[in-house]
Amino acid sequence: MIYLCIFSPAGHSATAAEAVAEPFGTWVTIDFSRRDTDFSKYTFTKEDLLLWAVPSYGGRVPGVAVDRMKQLNGAGAKAVALVSYGRRAYDDTLLEMKEILTACGFVMIAAVAALAEHTIVPAIAAGRPDAADCTELSAFGKKIMEKYQSGNDSAVDVPGNVPYRIYNGVPAKPEASGACTRCGTCAAACPVGAIPADKPETTDPVRCITCMRCIYRCPARARNLKAEVLAAVEKRLAPLCAGDRVNELFI
Repeated sequence: MIYLCIFSPAGHSATAAEAVAEPFGTWVTIDFSRRDTDFSKYTFTKEDLLLWAVPSYGGRVPGVAVDRMKQLNGAGAKAVALVSYGRRAYDDTLLEMKEILTACGFVMIAAVAALAEHTIVPAIAAGRPDAADCTELSAFGKKIMEKYQSGNDSAVDVPGNVPYRIYNGVPAKPEASGACTRCGTCAAACPVGAIPADKPETTDPVRCITCMRCIYRCPARARNLKAEVLAAVEKRLAPLCAGDRVNELFI
């Protein structure tokens, strides 16, 4: 059995993961953005393959994705780690993913660092992964499948450093404008429960991880970061994100 284990608030990690998995045929999707799922219910065998996809948050795996992955018992199943990042860098994310997967009983046989549109500043790496990216990722997915089907379970080496890069989150949090209709779409979609169902025009700043899912999901486009905050973030990231990057593939 093949599983896609995805934490993708803005959808970019999911796009990259599905491109890699295209040669896999069929798969079962495990949505790590859901708060109502007992992930320990999933069982695996040595014959299974799992693709774990997350965005890089400040060069690290999102904490909520770590907590939910740790509920799984790999039982020797093969795994592929995929991180999407918005051009700056993914730092220690892949190495952290490898160590988590290994601790959970998986054997990581391949990894991908995929360029993706920045979730906070969409002008950075806009439109990525694009059609060319998806073609490249699908071709790599075919190589992964060949390794998996051959029985080759050699672990892959990935870049990163220990101790991991320190990431303290983004202080800015999305806010609702007067256009909010209180429909509750954002509250239902929030992966960490930071938007109260009875007061969807508010945001709990302690719980919120600035994943931007509420902004992407709001049908009224009533949620966003303050304009001055967005401008400041873009100014800070501009020199760090200059130039182009390529998708990095490890097998």
